[in-house]
Amino acid sequence: MKAEPAAQARLLHLQELDSELQLLAHRARTLPEIAEAAGLKERADRLETDLIAAQTKVSDVERQQRKAESDVDQVRSRADRDAKRLESGQISNAKELQNLQSEIASLGRRQAELEEVVLEVMERAEALDATVARLTAEREEAVAEHTAVVARRDTAAAEIQWDRTRVAQDRERVAGEIPADLLALYDKLRAQYDGIGAAPLRYGRCGGCKLALSTVELNEIRAHAADEVVRCEDCRRILVRTEESGLGGRAEQ
Repeated sequence: MKAEPAAQARLLHLQELDSELQLLAHRARTLPEIAEAAGLKERADRLETDLIAAQTKVSDVERQQRKAESDVDQVRSRADRDAKRLESGQISNAKELQNLQSEIASLGRRQAELEEVVLEVMERAEALDATVARLTAEREEAVAEHTAVVARRDTAAAEIQWDRTRVAQDRERVAGEIPADLLALYDKLRAQYDGIGAAPLRYGRCGGCKLALSTVELNEIRAHAADEVVRCEDCRRILVRTEESGLGGRAEQ
C-alpha cells in the first residue's frame, strides 16, 4: 500500500485522537461517583427494607398493646362489679361470699399480671419506635448523599461527553484527510491491537510495541520509498516514519 508521507503522518494525529477518545470512554465508565452512587443506593435500599420490617414490628406490638390493655380493662371491670356486689351487703350466704372474695383476689392477681404484660409491650414499643426513628434518619441521610453523588456523577459525565464530542469532531475532520484504503487498514488494525493501529518509528523503536527494530528491519524500511506504508514486524501496526526515526537518508524526507 502506498500513501503520501503527509497522509501517513496524519495517522499519528488520528491515533492521538482515538487514544484520547478511548481514555475518555474509560473515564466515563470508571468515574468514582458511579461506584459511590451504587453503594449509597444499596445502603438506602437496605435501610428501606429494615425500616419496613421495623414498622411492621411496631404495628404488631401496637396490636399486642391494645389487646393487653383491653384484657386489663375487662379484668378491672369485672373486679369492680364484684367489689360493688361485695360492698352492697346483699350477699348473706357464707359460701357465696367466700367464693366472691376469692374471685376478687384472683382477678387482682390476673390484673397485675396483665399490667406487667402491658408494661413489657410498651417497653418493646418504645424500643421499636427508637429503631424506626434511627432507621428513618439513616435512610434520609443515605438518600440525600445518593442524590448529591448522582448530581456530581452526572456533571462529570456531561463534561466527559462534551470532551468526547469535541474530540470526535476533530477525529472526523482528520480522518477525512486520510486516503480511504489507508484509513480502512488503520481502523482494522486498531480494532485488532488494543486501540492502537499506527505508531511512530522513533530512534529505531516502534512506538506501538516499544521494541527496538533490528538492523535488518531498519535497512528494509530505509530501502522503501517514502510513500510506502510499512508495518512493524513484531506488532504488525503501521509504522509512521518521523524525523526522529533513526533511519537517515531519503526515508525520512
